Amino acid sequence: MCFGFLGIQFGFALQTADVSRIFQTLGASLEQIPVLWIAAPLTGLIVQPIIGHCSDRTWTRLGRRRPYFLAGAVLATVALFWMPNAGVLWMAAVLLWLMDATFNVAMEPFRAFVADQLPERQRPRGYLLQSFFIGVGAVIASMLPWLLAHMGVSNVAPDGGIPDTVKYAFYAGGVALLGAVLWTVFTTREYPPEQLQAFDPVPDNSALPDLRGIWRNGAAWLLAGVLGALLIAHFQLRQEMYLLAGGLVVYGLLLIGYEATLTLRPVLAQKRGMLGHVLGDLHVMPVAMRQLAWVQLFSWFAMFAMWIYTTATVTQVQFGTTDPHSALYNEGANWVGVLSAAYNGCAALAAFIIPLMVRRWGLRVSHLVNLWLGGAGLLAFLFIRDPNWLLLPMLGVGFAWASILSLPYAMLSDNLPAAKMGVYMGIFNFFIVIPQLIAASVLGGLLKLFFHGQPVWALVLGGASLVAAGLFTLRVQPTERTGT
Repeated sequence: MCFGFLGIQFGFALQTADVSRIFQTLGASLEQIPVLWIAAPLTGLIVQPIIGHCSDRTWTRLGRRRPYFLAGAVLATVALFWMPNAGVLWMAAVLLWLMDATFNVAMEPFRAFVADQLPERQRPRGYLLQSFFIGVGAVIASMLPWLLAHMGVSNVAPDGGIPDTVKYAFYAGGVALLGAVLWTVFTTREYPPEQLQAFDPVPDNSALPDLRGIWRNGAAWLLAGVLGALLIAHFQLRQEMYLLAGGLVVYGLLLIGYEATLTLRPVLAQKRGMLGHVLGDLHVMPVAMRQLAWVQLFSWFAMFAMWIYTTATVTQVQFGTTDPHSALYNEGANWVGVLSAAYNGCAALAAFIIPLMVRRWGLRVSHLVNLWLGGAGLLAFLFIRDPNWLLLPMLGVGFAWASILSLPYAMLSDNLPAAKMGVYMGIFNFFIVIPQLIAASVLGGLLKLFFHGQPVWALVLGGASLVAAGLFTLRVQPTERTGT
């Protein structure tokens, strides 16, 4: 049931390792790159709760979650084949949006799939096995351009084009993604919804939640968004920051409008649509999810900073060039792929070590230790000049990555009812997407204002963010296990 994640991560790894490279090759400046990446997390913010909600209410000949795996994989394959043939920057930005949307359609139900199929005591092992396949897929995908260059494939970008090493890597990624997901779709079975309800020890709570006070939350978010927009205008901050302010305003208006609708038309209380279900479930989310939200926010801010700026950092600091059309730049960009393979390979191995850590220290302390290892790894980029030595801090990043992909979900899943596993996993992904939007909105401005545009400081901020995430882990009060 986890093998399909190998293919999905094949696509994600190509995206994270090579999309910034594609943007720079097509003429994007360092300040533009975070803005161009905004499409990816914004897509996830919209797609994931919708897919989660729909998959909770789906039952077909293929099952509950598997139709979404299949549809997402087919569309993602098309996007991967198309991406390296983008001839202009705006087309590459649109294709990033399309890739991320289709990856999310395929990926989001996988989280709920594991929780559906496994009893509570096996869920940490299930999520860690997902981490293993994620690591294996990412290792192969990240190293493909470097391997192809060593096999004699052209690694220099022609004017207005993408290097052949990147093109062939994306073509291979499309084939791998579709093949791996098809394997999971056709070799697994699913429990029907009524059987899951019989297994589930947690009450469904499918009735209308207690929405008292939702308008106050809406008013607070609306006010925060308006004040944020005024501050951005007053201090003439970067325009992409209006995206964050606008998101707060929209969310506040949705909450206010939802309660107003239920007050004026009570009959709608029992006939909520998809938006009503998502807003209601978000308002009454479990305490463990609220506590984990802060852990996720700082963790994913760090990962997004790394994905955006590692190529620019390594090519500038360790390889000494900022010309994306030079042979030295493309050599450095390929080395970033090797570094990505290193941390993902370490993550695959960490999937076998982390259960031992959990058995000894529990979920919270294990997650803290792993996040701090990752933080130390990102901070090391400030001091290392030999690119070969960058492999060492990637070990710490690998442990953090494996832990981020598994332990928060293990801490959360036991607190969720089976009937809402999909929608709550989608809502939980808000706390993955929102920090990515924050990173995309503020990192470029922070680097320009405080760090003279030096990309290495984005990785330093990421390292500090992982340290903070580890501290917030201590606030989480999940049900601890003695083993996995």
